[in-house]
This record gives sequence, structure tokens and C-alpha cells, in this order.
Amino acid sequence: MGLWKRVSLMVVGLLLVVATTATTMAQTTQSDDSTEKEKPQLNIPDSLRAVYKYTEGLKKLIIHHDSVASRKLLREAIDIDSTYSPALYELASQTMEAGINDAEAIELARKAYLSDTTSRWYTSLYAQTLIVSSRLQEALPIYRRMMRMDNKNPDVYRILSILYQQTGQPISAIAVLDSADMRLGKIPYLSELKRHLLLTTQQYDRAIEEAQRAVDDAPYEQENILGLAETYAAAGRDSLAKATFKRTIEMDSTNLKALGAYSDYALHKNDTKEYLATLQRMFEQREFSAERKLQLLKRLTDNNKFYGENYFAIGRLISTYLIQNPKEKQAVDIYGDHLLAGGDLETALTHFKEHLDDEPPQLDYYMAVIDIEEYMHRADSVDIYVDRATKQFSTNPILYIRRANRLYGKGDLHGAIKSFEQAMVHSQSDTLSGELWGYIGDTYHAMAETKRLKADTTEYKIKIKPKKAMVKCYEAYRKSLELWGDNPSVLNNYAYYLSEEGRDLEQALEMSKRAIDLKKGNSTFIDTYAWILYKLERYEDARTYMRQALSLDRSNSPTLALHYGDILFALGDKFMAEIYWKRALQNGEDKELVESRLQMLKSEETE
Repeated sequence: MGLWKRVSLMVVGLLLVVATTATTMAQTTQSDDSTEKEKPQLNIPDSLRAVYKYTEGLKKLIIHHDSVASRKLLREAIDIDSTYSPALYELASQTMEAGINDAEAIELARKAYLSDTTSRWYTSLYAQTLIVSSRLQEALPIYRRMMRMDNKNPDVYRILSILYQQTGQPISAIAVLDSADMRLGKIPYLSELKRHLLLTTQQYDRAIEEAQRAVDDAPYEQENILGLAETYAAAGRDSLAKATFKRTIEMDSTNLKALGAYSDYALHKNDTKEYLATLQRMFEQREFSAERKLQLLKRLTDNNKFYGENYFAIGRLISTYLIQNPKEKQAVDIYGDHLLAGGDLETALTHFKEHLDDEPPQLDYYMAVIDIEEYMHRADSVDIYVDRATKQFSTNPILYIRRANRLYGKGDLHGAIKSFEQAMVHSQSDTLSGELWGYIGDTYHAMAETKRLKADTTEYKIKIKPKKAMVKCYEAYRKSLELWGDNPSVLNNYAYYLSEEGRDLEQALEMSKRAIDLKKGNSTFIDTYAWILYKLERYEDARTYMRQALSLDRSNSPTLALHYGDILFALGDKFMAEIYWKRALQNGEDKELVESRLQMLKSEETE
């Protein structure tokens, strides 16, 4: 109910109550024994009690804004007089607005409506409660009645046509709007609704006629011309649609609705050039939300084929987005990714370096710089930015790992272990800690191998003997597996190094089997398992697994070929053993290792 209606009803109720109160007060007498006047008592006749409760309920709502108390008083009014329609109407309205109980709101509105079916107020509220409760079929006859009662109200026609549409009766919906045209003349929003309904029912000629009439009535309204363009497009009149869309945009090239409609049309017609050109105009508009721009850019770059074919046009969109959001991380990221996708590493490097001082600092930018510098083999720059990043993000274990890898690559194995240990301090999970112990074990093994092969040629001298280094290696591997028992790399390496020493072969075999179960299809891990079988003199099994490893290998591993030659030799297949040893040499295996085997083969042949 409108505020003025509520106030006018309240005033009527108050006048009745005041008149009654005045009469009652005139009849009030004082007691002879009383020393002070008694306060007058309000005496409301039974016939006005419902009115009084109703009026008090309105006061609670309008003056005191207490809807709970208001509804309580209205219910008391209805309890007094169950047919009192103003209270029924008001309580139904409040119940519906509060969303408390749809069924109760409908029942209250229905009773109010039945009390006076000629009231537009009561009829309208009853219809609204039915719609809110999605009881559309029941609402239809009520709105048909309303159209007869209030046939000059365009909203009634609009709602009735929508009801017909929602209940699957689009033809009836159109007929209602035709009736509105005859009685009220052309009303823009009803005309727009009719156009959509005509398109829904594939009455394209009528839809075009409707849209054209709107243009004729208001030829300078961009909205009308856009409606005509969309109607042409829906009707398949492509040349007219395109021309009309362009006409719309010429009227106002910043209108996002028009630009969006044309871009959708161009995309639907696979007109990529027009689609991206129109998106460029949209991106230039500040009113076009940054969130929507980002969504579109992600969609455009997700399709690798489309992205590649339109790299430069999409790049202009990305550049526009970055210019408008220069400090937004997502803008920085997507522009950097775009440069990397195009192979423009130097520009990408410059771009990320420019944002290293952004606030708050972003680890992603440092990692991008480090990765690009590493890819371009600029070792000194990698070291500089790894150190800079570590100072900025001193509790991030990944950066200590990156530093350790750099030190390892330079031959500073002791420094690498120290950096791995620093990463361990900041590790937040057993899995990462287990992985770090695995790296430490690998580094100790590298120390042992370097010393054994006398390859300690860098400025970073190894200060541990090979045997002691291997003890440290195995200790690290055990700690790793205590923290992360399913670390496949550690299981494989631990098993392989044991087999190379010819010790604890059954334990090694068990670890190796677990590794190949965890990392299926890994040729290196399967080679380890086959090699341990060979060491256990289970040659047939070893050959089976080594064949599998060779079939999966894509790197032409010299080690796999060498091992397979050894297994074949053990099985007495000297011819094929020689072939695989020579293949190992061709693939880069140490010449001394292969020559010793070939010499052994010649020695047996001369005996």
C-alpha cells in the first residue's frame, strides 16, 4: 500500500477514536472521596475495536518504524473482525514485503480481495502475492480482471503479457500488447517487449516492422536503432544488421551497450576483425569494468589457436588494459605473459623488472626475472636477482632452493647444502622438508662422485672424503623418507646407489619397486629396478624390465643401453650385448667404460 493511502486510512481511524474518546471523557465523573482527578480511561466501543487496532498498527509502522509490533496489532484487529479488509490488506502487504510466509500473505490478500473484488488495491495485491509465490496460472485470471478494471494502466498490460510468456503462451502475450497499442497508443517499453516476443515466435517481419516503427517515431534515439539492428540480426538479414549496427555506433561510439551488441554479433558471425576492433573501442572506455575486461582477455588467450592468429590485435587490448591499470597485478601478469608468448623475452624482462619495486612486493615478478635471465644463460644476473629476492622474501624456502641450485651449478656443493638447510628452516610441510633432505642427499652423492673421479676442478674445493660423503648421503635419504615416505626420486636414487655398491640389494629392490609404482612409465626408475635384478643375478627378469625401460626412453640414454648390454651378456647373448654397448658409446657413454666391456668380449672370443 502507498504511504499516502496508509496515512489517510490512519487519519480516518484516529478521527473515529478521538470522537469516541471525547464522548467517554464527558461522561467521566470524579469520586467525592478523591483528592485528585482520576486520569480519563479510553473506552472504545466494540464496533470500533478492530479500527483502533488497525490504526495503532499503522502508527507503529509509519511513525515508529516497528514492523513487528505493527503486524501484531494488525493480527489482533483481524482476530476481532476476520472480515476487516483494511487490516487484511495491510498485513498481507507487510508479510509479503518481509518475505515471512508466502502462503499466509496469499491467504490474507485473497480474503481482502474477496471482501471487495472491485478494489484495484486489493486485486493488485492478491495478484502480486501469487506471482511472488510463482503461482502464475492462478495469477493470470486476476490480472485479466485487473486489465478490465484498469485498462489505462500500461503496467497491467506489461505484467499480463509477461505472465502469458512465462506460462508458455507467447501468442496470447502478443495479443495483450496489441490491445495496449489500440487503447494506449505506442508506449516504448511495451513496444520493446512485443518485439522480443515476436522474435521468440519467429515472426521476423512483424518484429522488424515493430522496430522500424520505433525508429520512425524517434529517429535520433540510439536505443531504437540498436533494437532495429538486433532485430535484423535475429532475422538473418546480415547486411542490414551490420549497416544498422554501424549506424548505431556512429551516433555514439562510446555507448557500451551498442558496442557490446555489435561485438557479440561479429563474434557470432565469425567476423574476427570486426569483433576485435569493436572490443578495442570497448576497452578504451573507462566505464567498461576492469573485471569484465580481464574476463574477456582470459577467454581470448585461453584458445591458443585463436590467440596465435590474432596475437597483435589481442596485444593491443592487453596494452590498453595495462595502461588503465598500471599497478594492478593481474594487468602486469597478463601483459608479461603476452610478451613471453610472443617470444619477446627482452621486453618481458624489462617489464617485470620495472615492477620489482611495486608495493606490496610481488614474488611472481622476481621469479619471472630469474627464470628469463636463467633461460638466456645470464648466470651473473640470475645470482643478483636470486639474492635480491631472498632479501625481500627472507622466509620463502623456494628462493633458497633456487640459490642452492645456482651454487650447485657453479660447483659450490657445500654452499648448495647450506642453502638447502636454510630452506629447511622456513619449510612449512613435511613433504617439502622431505624433498629438501633428498636434495641434500643428492648433493652429498655429487661430492662423492666428484672426489672419486678427481673432477674437483672449480674454485670451490670439496672438503669431505667420498666414503664420508656417501654416509652423509644415505643419512639424508633416510631423513627424507621419514618425512615423506613416498618420495619417488629419493626411493630411486637411494636404491640405485646401494646397487652400485652391491649392498642391501633386497632393500634396494623394494624401494625401487615402490618408486616405479609411484611414477609409472618413468624409464630411469624402471632401469634402476632392472639393474638391481641384474645385481641379484635374476637376469631374465632384468631383461624384461630393461626392455620396458628402453621402449619408454625418449632421450637415447647411454646408461640404459650400457645396462642392457650387460644384462644380455650375462644371459649369453654376446652379439646383441656388443650392439647395445656400441649404441651406449654412440649415445655419449664414457668411452673407457664401453671399451673395457668390448675388450672383455674379445678376450672371451680368443679363449
